Amino acid sequence: MTQEFNPQVLDDIISAHQCNPSAVIAILQDIQERYHYIPREIFQPLSRRVGLSEARIYAVVTFYENFSLEPKGRFIVKVCDGTACHVRKSTPILERLRKELALSPEKVTTDDQGFTVETVSCLGACGLAPVLTVNDKVYPAMTPDKVSELVESLKKELGYATH
Repeated sequence: MTQEFNPQVLDDIISAHQCNPSAVIAILQDIQERYHYIPREIFQPLSRRVGLSEARIYAVVTFYENFSLEPKGRFIVKVCDGTACHVRKSTPILERLRKELALSPEKVTTDDQGFTVETVSCLGACGLAPVLTVNDKVYPAMTPDKVSELVESLKKELGYATH
C-alpha cells in the first residue's frame, strides 16, 4: 500500500528548492516526508534537475541514517535499547510491539505500511527510560501494557478495526 510515485510531486518539491544542488538534502527530506521513504524512481529526474549524478544522490541517501530506500510506515516507532533503557527492560516492550503488530527483527514494517518498528542505540532520554518515540514524539517510562494501549490508539488513528 505504498503511495505511488508521482513525477509532478517530485517536480514541485525540486522547484520549491529552486533546483539548487546544495538543497539536495532538503529535497530528499521533503520526498521522504511525502512517501515515507526515498523511491528509486526519483534518482534520474532529480539528478537531471539539480545537476548532481545519480551516484552522488544515492551516496547522500545511504550516508544519512534517517533516509530509507525501503517503504516505512505512517507511524515510525523507535524503541531505545541503550544501556539505561535496556537495564529498565526495553526488551519486553519491543517484544510486545512486535507481537501486536505481527512484526519481527526481519520484518519491521506492517504490510499496509501503517507501522515500522526499529531499535536505536540511544534516544537521548536516559532519565525517562525505558523510552520509545512515535514519529519523534517521546513516550517515557514505557511498559508492555502502556505499549499495548499506545498501539491501540495509533491503530484507531489509522482506522483499523479494533477490539
